[in-house]
Amino acid sequence: MIIVSACLAGLHCRYDGGEKTNDTVKQLVAEGKAIPVCPEQLGGLTTPRLPCEIKDGRVMRRDGTDVTAQFTRGATECLALAGLVGAQTAILKADSPSCGCGSIYDGSFTGRRVPGDGVFAAACIASGITVKTEEDL
Repeated sequence: MIIVSACLAGLHCRYDGGEKTNDTVKQLVAEGKAIPVCPEQLGGLTTPRLPCEIKDGRVMRRDGTDVTAQFTRGATECLALAGLVGAQTAILKADSPSCGCGSIYDGSFTGRRVPGDGVFAAACIASGITVKTEEDL
């Protein structure tokens, strides 16, 4: 089983209430080969919500509110689900503060990217799950 970012499967769970459907990911879910998750929703954040970025190891909303605890809780819940289904691979949304792998926004809310991993992606990697983004497909 593969864990995938729910927004890539066509679910409207992004911060702006939208989705970023990837046809390959959507097909994996339709075939029962993948399970969609949204760590931010599972962490208790609403949809829509203010944009968030990682700065100095903390996840901050654009208004300055620290939402690290919610991101951590969501990552923990998604990682538990990955363990339950024996997932060895995750396909996650590039640049996301939850799901980005190798590149995330720099915390300035200016669109600049820096090397790094989102909270859930980092948890997956630490647990031995291979993480890819939709850009790798």
